[in-house]
Amino acid sequence: MFSDYDIIVVGAGHAGCEAAAAAANLGSKVLLITMNMQTIAQMSCNPAMGGIAKGQIVREIDAMGGYSGIVTDQSMIQFRMLNLSKGPAMWSPRAQSDRMLFATKWREMLEQTPNVDFYQDMVNGLLLKDGRVNGVVTGLGHEIKARGVVLTNGTFLNGVIHIGEKQLGGGRMAEKAATGITEQLVTLGFETDRLKTGTPPRIDGRSLDYSKMEEQKGDIEIVGFSYLDVPKITPAQQKSCWMTYTNQAVHDILKTGFEKSPMFQGRIKGTGPRYCPSIEDKINRFAERDRHQLFIEPEGFNTVEIYVNGFSSSLPEEVQYQALRLVPGFENCKMFRPGYAIEYDFFPPTQLKFSLETKLIQNLFFAGQINGTTGYEEAACQGLMAGINAHQCVRGLEPVVLKRSEAYIGVLIDDLINKGTDEPYRMFTSRAEFRTLLRQDNADVRLTELSYRLGLASQERMDKVKAKTEAVNQVTELLSTISLEPFEINRFLESVQSSKLINKQKVLQLLLRPNIGLDAMQYAVPKLKEALKEFDREVIEQVEIQTKYDTYIEKEKELVAKMSQLEDLLIPDNFNYSKLVSLSNEARQKFTKIKPRTLGQASRISGVNPTDVQILMVFMGR
Repeated sequence: MFSDYDIIVVGAGHAGCEAAAAAANLGSKVLLITMNMQTIAQMSCNPAMGGIAKGQIVREIDAMGGYSGIVTDQSMIQFRMLNLSKGPAMWSPRAQSDRMLFATKWREMLEQTPNVDFYQDMVNGLLLKDGRVNGVVTGLGHEIKARGVVLTNGTFLNGVIHIGEKQLGGGRMAEKAATGITEQLVTLGFETDRLKTGTPPRIDGRSLDYSKMEEQKGDIEIVGFSYLDVPKITPAQQKSCWMTYTNQAVHDILKTGFEKSPMFQGRIKGTGPRYCPSIEDKINRFAERDRHQLFIEPEGFNTVEIYVNGFSSSLPEEVQYQALRLVPGFENCKMFRPGYAIEYDFFPPTQLKFSLETKLIQNLFFAGQINGTTGYEEAACQGLMAGINAHQCVRGLEPVVLKRSEAYIGVLIDDLINKGTDEPYRMFTSRAEFRTLLRQDNADVRLTELSYRLGLASQERMDKVKAKTEAVNQVTELLSTISLEPFEINRFLESVQSSKLINKQKVLQLLLRPNIGLDAMQYAVPKLKEALKEFDREVIEQVEIQTKYDTYIEKEKELVAKMSQLEDLLIPDNFNYSKLVSLSNEARQKFTKIKPRTLGQASRISGVNPTDVQILMVFMGR
């Protein structure tokens, strides 16, 4: 019934979909196994992609040739570029998605990808031989052979759903949990632990009074995520989101359910996400606040279902309902389903190599929430890299590892492997020390050539990067030659509270001033607009960013060069750290457990101090 496969991907969430697509597009024969073919790429929680740092990740996935950016552009119902009042390193694209359309587009793209087969079944075991994985065992008793396996089980490994005092086995509401894999991996020596996440109630949008809420419209300009020319909605087609607030009366009702709360009564053992707490956790931890923001997000173009962002809860259903009806605009709300918490198994990611291959079992890769992350974007980028590296691995090729200075993806994986996590890991711009380099606007310039050399990014993508780079150079050269007389520019300078010119000045020099934007300037100066008429918005924006932030960019590049020296210093395999008596006990334990490949990696391990690294350098003759 089954032929042998190069790679089996277990789970068809965001990580599994990207893993299957990447491996298949590189030429591997892939089998994607999911427990439910109708929930491929399901948006289990909020119907949105991107956001702070997450938007940068989606653009990086797209630059590498992944599908998340394309699917998001095809299914968005609203787009916003966040943090535009800050510097470009902080700009982050975010899209509200049509939940059903998002999943439909993902499945269509996978079905149109050669080399991807599908099978609906539960995987409850791995086939192993000589320390290497060579297939899976399914719930129906099939043994399917493969040269590599990628596990992307999400929240399904021994998942338990909590609603008040009720407990249900499941990986998602109305979907059963996955069993067998954790138990087998533990017998092989893997460490495992439990994490918790949650989701808010879903509401009938027809029962809400939006006149009592603040409207949040999308941007006038829809930039999107993909660097390809993907058709997108027009600004007029966007659906609004809304904002309202809880109040003290809401909090008082919620508190009546605390005695039945699985979180407060100890029935939930797993650690929840620090940066996306439940509503009961928020009013307990921040007792001094008398209100909390709620974002009212439509689930799609053709549904009345509403996602209440900010009201995640595992309290009894009747308590959730009573509390919601005291929220402004929710007085007559009807609930489609209650919020719930879910507990699931994960495997501390310090057990992985940078390729996301496990250290204990060859050709076995983990990606997504199985590694302790939270969020579609964090899962998707891990899936992309696991799919790439599974393909590389089964063909005896070198793994692909992105550095912290190359991508947010590199920051995320480096953090997971070196520091581990005991709570759901979420990406923030603050986690990246080189965020001026890792902007959302230049992900294609940073990553597409690498992916193109691998055979993943298409020729079309590479051609677009080359054209963009050439156009940026042309505009930069052009602006260094165009001078503006005071009479041509002073009225504009005055309008933006910038000092007037006395003598003529080059446009490139004027761009260094604060409050001066090239887009606005060209509309104020006809000859400048004429000179730039052939160049699109993306190129104009790139020139402005590179000009204004050139000093900062160069400083970060110098810092990268200095730090890369440590990355080039390899630590011998099976290095015996026990003989370094001068090391701190914590450093010795961490080095022995994680087995860093380079001094650079060793320096980033949590609990390791600079003195430990210096001792290691001295012992290695450095």
